[in-house]
Order: sequence, then C-alpha cells, then structure tokens
Amino acid sequence: MRELAEARKAVLSGVDTMDVGAVALSEARGRILAEDTVAEGPVPPFDNSAMDGYAVRGDDVKAAPTTLQVIGDVRAGHVASSRVGRGEAIRIMTGAPLPEGSDTVVRVEDTDGGAETVTIMVPVEAGRSVRRSGGDVAEGDVVLRKGTLLGPRHLGVLATIGHARPLVYDRPKVAILSTGDEVRPPETPRLAPGEIRDANRALISGLLGDLGIEPLDLGIVGDDRESLESSIHSGLESADAMITSGGVSVGTHDLLKEVLADLGEMELWRVAMKPAKPFAFGHIDSTPIFGLPGNPVSVFVAFEQFVRPALLRMQGVTEVLRPRVIGVIDEDVTSDPEKEVFLRVRTKWVDGLCHVRQSGGQESNMLAATAAGDAFAVVPLGISSLKAGDPIEVEIFSWPHGRTP
Repeated sequence: MRELAEARKAVLSGVDTMDVGAVALSEARGRILAEDTVAEGPVPPFDNSAMDGYAVRGDDVKAAPTTLQVIGDVRAGHVASSRVGRGEAIRIMTGAPLPEGSDTVVRVEDTDGGAETVTIMVPVEAGRSVRRSGGDVAEGDVVLRKGTLLGPRHLGVLATIGHARPLVYDRPKVAILSTGDEVRPPETPRLAPGEIRDANRALISGLLGDLGIEPLDLGIVGDDRESLESSIHSGLESADAMITSGGVSVGTHDLLKEVLADLGEMELWRVAMKPAKPFAFGHIDSTPIFGLPGNPVSVFVAFEQFVRPALLRMQGVTEVLRPRVIGVIDEDVTSDPEKEVFLRVRTKWVDGLCHVRQSGGQESNMLAATAAGDAFAVVPLGISSLKAGDPIEVEIFSWPHGRTP
C-alpha cells in the first residue's frame, strides 16, 4: 500500500495552476490572489481625528483647566479653512483631516462643549486621539500576499487602498459523475432490491460549493462502457478537472477503472488510509481525474485529503491542508495499525483543550455519523488502540457557527 503523504504528494504534483484574470471586488470573495498587492499610497491618506472633539496645539493643553478660543469647525470630508494658533481650537468630527497647526484632539467628553470658547477640563498629552497618515498602511507596504484566499476582511483592505480589480486565479470547472447499476437519483420514491440513492453527487457538489466552485453535473451512469465513455468525453469538453465516484475498487464488475485506463493515463492506488483505501488518479488529455470510492464516507475523506488540496493548489494556494490541533480522546478506540485512520468525531472544547468522541458508527457507508461530526481524529500508522485521555491529532472540517452567551 501507498502511504497517504506520498500519494497526496503525487496528486499535488500532477495538477497545474489555472490562468489568472482581474475581477471586480464584488466578484472577488472566495478567489485566490495571483500576485502580491502593494499599497500605492498611505492609509489613512492624511492625519485625522479619532474622536469628536477639539483640534488643538498640544502645548496648550498640558495643564487643565484651560480655556481656548474656538475659531471654526470641520467635518469628515471637509478641510478646515483656518490654521490653529496658540490659544485656539477648532471643533472637529471623527475622521476629519487634522487642521494645520494642531497636533492633538481633545475629546468632547473632556471639555465643557463650548461653541465660542471651550474649557479643557483635564490635561491631555500631545498627539492624543490623532490617526496618523500611514498609521494603518504605509506607501509601498505589501498588504496581501499572493495565494491569499480573499474573504470580506481582505476585500475591505483592497477597497481601502483603491485596488478595485485584484488579479486572481480562475476557478476550475469540475465535472462530477456517479457510477454504478445500483445507483438511483435521490428523488427516487421507492428503491428496488439492491438499489441505493445517490448521495455522492450531492455531497461532492456541496464540498465544491464550499470552495466556490460550481460543479458540472454529469449525472449517474450505469456499468456500461459506451455510456461511461460518452459521459466522460462530454465532461472533458469543458471541465478543468473531473471527479468520479464508484468503480475504482478491486471488484470484477467495477468497469469505470478500466474505461479510465483506456482513455488516459490512470493509476489505481491502494492507499494506507481508512476509509478511502482505493483511489484512482491520472489524466485524460491533460485533465486531472480523481477516481473516488463508492461509499459516501470514503468519498468525503478522499475529497478532503486529495481533491480539496489539489483544487486549492490549482488556484495558487500553497497551504492546502486543513490545520490540525492536538486534542484528547475521551473514549477507548481501536485502530488499524497498517493504515492512517480518520475517525469521524464530535469536538468539545474544555478549558481551551479540544476533547473528541466518535460521532457514531465508523463504517464507510455510515454518512449520518459523519454528518453528526465536525472533525477527524487522526490515528497514525502503527497504532492499534488508544485509551481515553490519550492525546490525538484533530483535523477540524466544520467549525461551529456560534456559541451560547
């Protein structure tokens, strides 16, 4: 058997990065930056007030109380028409440019709020409540690195520096195909003996959607060579990658692996992992093909360990694997020492430490238990059992959306 790290390395080296193009900020969420982004000017672009209050000279407010002459006011989006001199103040709003001659803002709460004169009630150190030009970003700063997955925070930064059309990698078009004579559409009301509903296309479509990828759905194809070849060729006409499920195990009736091998350069691997030991990877006319097992839990694990990293690599991401934390397993478990085992678990954080328990049955067809979980507890090769309280690596694939107040 092939170790997981070795197999994944071969997959990642077998995919190419997509082309790049500039997109509007409204279309950039979830895209991957294709170049370092450099600020062409400072942010903020000018010294401005961090508070509603009075712009003054720091030397005038070292001691308190003191009374100053108010010579004007300035709002955000406007510039003061007067220069602040000794013994003078200009009423100022948050975000307004700091008037010439001033270097300090006294917040209105520390004054009597006067209109013609203002009494400063407390001493204020020079430079207080002033946002300096370039205090957030200096001209020439690299604000975002190539390979950054753009989220709302990054879009805000891009807007702030005026980078309205970032250069990003194209998203790959991914065709998906379920195979097998026994597989029926999810809407099938009654199943005949031996039939099952297709969970894999819904599962894979959702996983692709999490990456911002719209799948090209090729449907379900039975174990018929001509139909399989036709569907695969159809998908390859417009897809940058293809994912199949079913038909890659050692069974004599698993026709898909033979068809894939005839159409391109494919390798069928037995990976030292559980679930998802059978896995196929290769190319047809330079398009990468991911052949996943038929059991839905195996599909999920194989997607997370092979397909997701590869699709991210195609979009220029370097850190393609989900982060892991060291947690504690709260129950005794057995494992297969010849495989890297991905237990589906539910996490619970106690005093900052991640505790895990199995979320249900661990057979590769038990998708409901996977749905009840939010992480993998990863048991490495060579380990046959763990005791409650033992440390374990935890790979979280679904963080909670909230917490109780």
